Amino acid sequence: MTVEALLQNLWEDYTRLAPGAKRLHDQVEAEGETIVNDHIAFRTFNTVPINLEALERHVLDLGYRRFAPYTFEDKKLRAMGYHHPAGHPRIFLSELETEKLSPLVQRVARDLAAQVDPARVADPSILWAGRLWQPISHETYLALLSESEYAAWVAAIGLRANHFTISVNDLRKFNTLEKLLDFLEGKGWRLNTAGGRIKGSPDVLLEQGSTMADTMEIEFAGGERHRIPTCYYEFARRYPDAGGRLYEGFVAASADRIFESTNVHVAA
Repeated sequence: MTVEALLQNLWEDYTRLAPGAKRLHDQVEAEGETIVNDHIAFRTFNTVPINLEALERHVLDLGYRRFAPYTFEDKKLRAMGYHHPAGHPRIFLSELETEKLSPLVQRVARDLAAQVDPARVADPSILWAGRLWQPISHETYLALLSESEYAAWVAAIGLRANHFTISVNDLRKFNTLEKLLDFLEGKGWRLNTAGGRIKGSPDVLLEQGSTMADTMEIEFAGGERHRIPTCYYEFARRYPDAGGRLYEGFVAASADRIFESTNVHVAA
């Protein structure tokens, strides 16, 4: 598989769960912009066979290189950033440290991962495979949600891109994050305001913002269907460091608030 094929498959799956992302993409391009993707992010459990190390093999096989690790103590997450020497979009893989959460979260993660065929994980399509286990009950979803929104999201949505990101550096008309967010609000988009509309600053070499996630009816056990948050669109503006090199990494404090783009209590 090529990087281009990976990106196309991810985009098609992502916009199926977040059709608003395609609409937003088209609205920005209708203003004469050409959108460049800054990065794509994924969520998973740290449970074999779907842990971060298992998923990253496909990223590394395509020529990506590990850039830097990240930890999110409050949300019990660890992550790794990857970049490609040919300039393809950065990738951000994260996983939930289930052992730091309740026995319920640990049991659910273990039970769901046990339903995944390791042979499926060996194929790159695992990165957009979605839910490879039987639907959880809505009651279980709510129980997970009360402890970890991230756990509830993975259990209900599965393995796939959580968000794509527009590179503000590559925009002309909307050449600052503030201009882009003003435009989107004017179009009626709901933005993630946790920690402020813009997370980060030139001082940390990265500014980020995002929409709130789309919502979609998802099937739960017993054939029940409930509308829950799916995926969102992020926006990033990077700044050069003291040596004049554009910052390639991520800022944990900002990413921590970006994660909240799928929060149910905000998205409802």
